[in-house]
Amino acid sequence: MDPFDSHGNVTERANLPRNMIENSLFEEEPDVVDLAKDSTAFPTFPALDPDEVVYEPRSSRLLVRGLGENDMDEDEEDCESSARLLGMSFMNRSSASRSSSSPYTRQPPPRSCSRPSARTMVVCVLFLVIVASMTMVLYFLPGCTFTKMGCRKPNKTLPFEQVYPLSSNGEVFPWAQFRLPQSIRPLSYNLTLTPDFSSMTFTGHTVINMFVLHNTKRIVLHSDNLSITKATFKLGDAEARDVTLLEYKPRQQIAVKFSEDLGVGQYCVLTLDYSANLSHTYDGFYNSSYTDSNGIKRVLAATQFEPLSARKAFPCFDEPSFKASFLIKIIRKPDLMTLSNMPKAYTTTLPNGLQQDEFERTSVNMSTYLVAFIVGNFTPISRNVSDILVSVYSIPEKKEHTDYALDTVSKLLEFYNYFFEIDYPLKKLDLIAIPDFLAGAMENWGLITFRETSLLVGKQSSLLEKQVVASVVAHELAHQWFGNLVTMSWWNDLWLNEGFATYMQYMSLQTVLPQMDIGNLFLAVRFRALDKDALNSSHAVSTEVDTPEQVEEMFDSVSYEKGASILLMLNASLPGEQQFRKGIIQYLKQFSGLNTDTDDLWNSLTQVEVSNQHQNVSEMMSSWTSQKGFPLITVSRKGDQVTFTQEHFLLAADNATHTSSLWNIPVTYVNDSCSSAPECKQVFTLKTKTGTLKVPESVKWLKLNYRNFGFYIVHYGDDGWATLIEALTSNVNVLTHEDRASLIHNIFALSRRGHVTFRQVLNLLKYMSNETETAPVTEALLQLNSIYQLLSKRQEQGLVTRMRNYILLHFGPLMDKQTWGEEESVSKQELRSALLETACGLEGEKCVQQAKALFKQYVESNGTYRIPGDLQRLVFSVAAQSNEDWESLLTMYVYVTYDAEKRKMLQGLASTQDTRRIVWILKTGLRGDIIQTQELPLVINTVCKGFAGYLFAWDFIQENWNQLIEKFPVGSFAIQSIIKSATSHFSTQTHLDQVQGFFSGLKERGSQMRSVQEALETIRLNQRWIERNLASLQKWL
Repeated sequence: MDPFDSHGNVTERANLPRNMIENSLFEEEPDVVDLAKDSTAFPTFPALDPDEVVYEPRSSRLLVRGLGENDMDEDEEDCESSARLLGMSFMNRSSASRSSSSPYTRQPPPRSCSRPSARTMVVCVLFLVIVASMTMVLYFLPGCTFTKMGCRKPNKTLPFEQVYPLSSNGEVFPWAQFRLPQSIRPLSYNLTLTPDFSSMTFTGHTVINMFVLHNTKRIVLHSDNLSITKATFKLGDAEARDVTLLEYKPRQQIAVKFSEDLGVGQYCVLTLDYSANLSHTYDGFYNSSYTDSNGIKRVLAATQFEPLSARKAFPCFDEPSFKASFLIKIIRKPDLMTLSNMPKAYTTTLPNGLQQDEFERTSVNMSTYLVAFIVGNFTPISRNVSDILVSVYSIPEKKEHTDYALDTVSKLLEFYNYFFEIDYPLKKLDLIAIPDFLAGAMENWGLITFRETSLLVGKQSSLLEKQVVASVVAHELAHQWFGNLVTMSWWNDLWLNEGFATYMQYMSLQTVLPQMDIGNLFLAVRFRALDKDALNSSHAVSTEVDTPEQVEEMFDSVSYEKGASILLMLNASLPGEQQFRKGIIQYLKQFSGLNTDTDDLWNSLTQVEVSNQHQNVSEMMSSWTSQKGFPLITVSRKGDQVTFTQEHFLLAADNATHTSSLWNIPVTYVNDSCSSAPECKQVFTLKTKTGTLKVPESVKWLKLNYRNFGFYIVHYGDDGWATLIEALTSNVNVLTHEDRASLIHNIFALSRRGHVTFRQVLNLLKYMSNETETAPVTEALLQLNSIYQLLSKRQEQGLVTRMRNYILLHFGPLMDKQTWGEEESVSKQELRSALLETACGLEGEKCVQQAKALFKQYVESNGTYRIPGDLQRLVFSVAAQSNEDWESLLTMYVYVTYDAEKRKMLQGLASTQDTRRIVWILKTGLRGDIIQTQELPLVINTVCKGFAGYLFAWDFIQENWNQLIEKFPVGSFAIQSIIKSATSHFSTQTHLDQVQGFFSGLKERGSQMRSVQEALETIRLNQRWIERNLASLQKWL
């Protein structure tokens, strides 16, 4: 999927991955059970079946009334819970809870005993209290492991008893884990849905045909906010009978319990009738609307199920490994149309005047998150490509903006059919632009859904705008093989879907549309992936996922861009030219229609031999997917001996965070005798902490990581950096433009870590006066702008002025060379937009005057004059600083129909430094009328870049957090983006305390998100950088 909304110039787009999903499911604690009641009332649990070999104590623990509920840390809570359970069992054995008829009732003492004195009674009572206390201590002792700190950790050697939560009706729910049991396998679904746009509700009828894999007394599946009115069950050839459903809402699970086992090999059918509200967020079966050219409001309903929202539209086994076939029927009004994954089989008019569209049963088994259906008014253009009917749909008013997408998808479909040696398996392929869609796009099999800006471009659109559409289409189409045909078994291996689709989007466009010059964009996103993965709060490519929030957070740059980056590195390092391609073809053919994990991919690539140099891919690549982060390679040289040393590169590294991580690194390098041509590349495999190689003493320098194909950073030492800087100063073309950009990125990263001084950074940048290529310039500008923003938000006005002057001095000549007319080259458009946006952002007089003149010409032409697409955001942002032009821009924004242009107008409006307008635009984005709520993350990101708005945005987020997580699920990419935008330029202890205090108070509403840890770590890094460099900057600038 494309969670990341990738629009704008290359430097901004590089910060955003590319497609996303929403869903917010909170795993709450189970209902409270009083174990101290009479033991006869305590429920009898069914015997464990093979599904329950793994026990999850934190998510399936019973809580107990009356034993204290004070806050405690996780270890204390686990220990305390064990003690509570043991304690209640002990209390149940007390005489107070026994019946009078118990055979263990103590008989009264003989009458002959004399009555004790009061003193004796007191002593006896004290003695009994002491004995009872000691007994309880001894009883609890096995429940925990004692240390000097007391009872801190649970004793994991003791067996756990499986305990179950209570369902919503008070009965015991027969399942206690986040993942579903494996005893039942769905084979097919028959779905009938009837949406009602007048009440914004829908009714559903679901028939699930299932197969019993092993004996079980329960069926457990997912359902979220569905009101199920009737449930029947049929086993084999027996009659269908009514059954009672149990529901456990914290995990969106429903279940049917049986008194006798369902036997292995039996077939059964569960039929469910239900109703629900159409979702008002962007997941599940949700409603949306737009206003047509006649001013009439049009309503539609669409779906977004990845990752966990199919359960919001129909009861199902909503996990990727439960693949099945689907037959879908939708009942609608005659003036509406419907689409789904498969072609429409026929339409039936019902007695009530409604029409029922029935679609063919899916010819492939697929995961629930890939099911899709849409109800509304859309218009297609179509073409037959390799016997597949390919169509692009839009609302009728935007039909003329669909031609480019149809041309692009047609070329890419033919390419993928050839490259994978597996034909696209369905009869049709629809691409549809949804007016209200949060993600960039979603790869539903046969019905790919897009945000309008990701699919529609006008005939006069710039190549940069077309590059956005081509990239998203290429990504989603690649998913039809990687993700749909072969699917990861669980969300911990999401990168198998998203990393591959990201890699293929760039690789395919380099072949199919070379004029898009996609290499610069791929390089930039690899740099941003390195930046994120350098945080201690990052995660491994393949990592454990145990909650809905963790599932949502897997859709990030590690799964997408890092996944793509390590595939690029692998392909470049394999000895045979075709080994990578042949390996993935074998992977797709071997696992077609199945689910896989990371090892399956590595094994397929290892088994393919196309040269004498056999390489164990699994041995090499496991180090890149099983541990977070990446290596820093430090180069040292003595005479003819060069030593490479690897360590985990962590921006926040100190003694407390030192790791012993090692990677199997295919180190590529060139030297001064041969440095830019592909044949110059040499390879050294570094598997251990250090490695050495010999070079002729005549070699002056080495440059590692040729064209930045490897996912690592290099430190050359003071002498090594000085030699490389000298070489670049003498001849800028001694290295490829990717290698020059790589040096710039690496030295800024090393400066943040403290390995080099900022003076060394500035020394490298001296060569930039001779630089004309896009990648090095855009990377340098991005890094310098980030520092400028940091200093500006710290109100270091003297340094801000000096940094501004430094940037304008060193890049001014290149800025002045830029034209303001139409530019045909994508690379030159990227370069121009980066340079001129920086110039105008720093209030360069020449740039500001030219932008104002263009906007005036645009307004006076009444829409006939077109500002070049790569300059629109810059021109609108300059115009928005004027009261009169801001009002004009708002008027145009309301009426403009071309989505890419409309979005740039919105960015212009949000860049205002007028605080009243900032507050207005934030509130309007949240309300969702004039500005669609799907654009709120973009609005917040833009507002936070300005000095006037970033604190308003932070206050807005705190005040409206509950509304934000209603619209965007906790952990979703939208929430990740909002948090990063608001906090990434904080650098004071006060702001650190504010952010920490706010999020720690949210508890289940977001306190445990990885993005919060990233935000806190980034603020601390900013603090440290300022402390280290403030004095030096004042001197050097």
